[in-house]
Amino acid sequence: MRTSIKPQAITTGEPAGIGPEVSVKAAWKSPSPVILVGDRDMLLAEARRLGLPEPPAQVSFHHVPLAETPVPGKLSLKNAAYVIETLAAAHRLCADGTAGAVVTAPVQKSILIEAGFRFTGHTEFFAEAAGVPRVVMMLVSSPRRDALKVALATTHLPLRSVPDAITPALLDEVLSILKRELQVSYAIPHPTIAVAGLNPHAGENGHMGTEEITVISPALERARDGSADIIGPLPADTIFVPGKMEKWDAVLCMYHDQGLPTLKHVGFAEGVNVTLGLPYVRTSVDHGTALDIAGRGIADARSMTAALELAHTLAKNRDSRMA
Repeated sequence: MRTSIKPQAITTGEPAGIGPEVSVKAAWKSPSPVILVGDRDMLLAEARRLGLPEPPAQVSFHHVPLAETPVPGKLSLKNAAYVIETLAAAHRLCADGTAGAVVTAPVQKSILIEAGFRFTGHTEFFAEAAGVPRVVMMLVSSPRRDALKVALATTHLPLRSVPDAITPALLDEVLSILKRELQVSYAIPHPTIAVAGLNPHAGENGHMGTEEITVISPALERARDGSADIIGPLPADTIFVPGKMEKWDAVLCMYHDQGLPTLKHVGFAEGVNVTLGLPYVRTSVDHGTALDIAGRGIADARSMTAALELAHTLAKNRDSRMA
């Protein structure tokens, strides 16, 4: 059986934040090959500043030049195009088969938008680059197979926009992608997926909202095709109760803050963001640019290390499935 030996491409994030630091720390310790996508001179200087030795054998570079030397904690419009190019370069490395996965350090959305880029997030960027009409954001509490996995039907939307966004077509696509990725990338032959309702008490039989009756329940019934156990819609305030959540291979929540507070409480330090539905594996740290501590050498690289570990596992599972 073949296993993936392709390196993972690490996009090193906002250069004024902690992205370069956590990328270098994780890459130097990685047991598998990695390609650091970013300004090579900046990354080598970061390694020296951290007291790390010369790059180990498993580390290579895909050089993308900075527009100007970054100042830790100080965002620069001039480097916005650099950040976007690191993402585009990582996509190309995966698309042409050079890399087996992309792992992303955090970027600062605000500076990219101020610089004129239409950027709503990594998830949306890679979906557009790959020409995929629908992807699913899933966060996991750790790289372990039995970690808590929380997928989202909607992502970065104002709360008032969520009910209108939850359509039959959306739920059909999200559930299809989630089932397939659990089977292929996570190697779970028959996954169990718990689905949260939208409203308090999952609508209380229509007394607190009707979306569970009119949209969510019919979609779950359509998804029950024998390939997975689909349970719900369940009240979101009890879906994560200990003793219950251990039974689910994944939980599907209707909106961002319905599912992620629990996920981050359970596993913030090793949390990983996974994009489901791409033609390649994409994982990410589950934290921001931390401009306030950039350049101090104290950033916690556990989330990046976990993202690398998970990307390696998922890529191997995919490769084995296609063998």
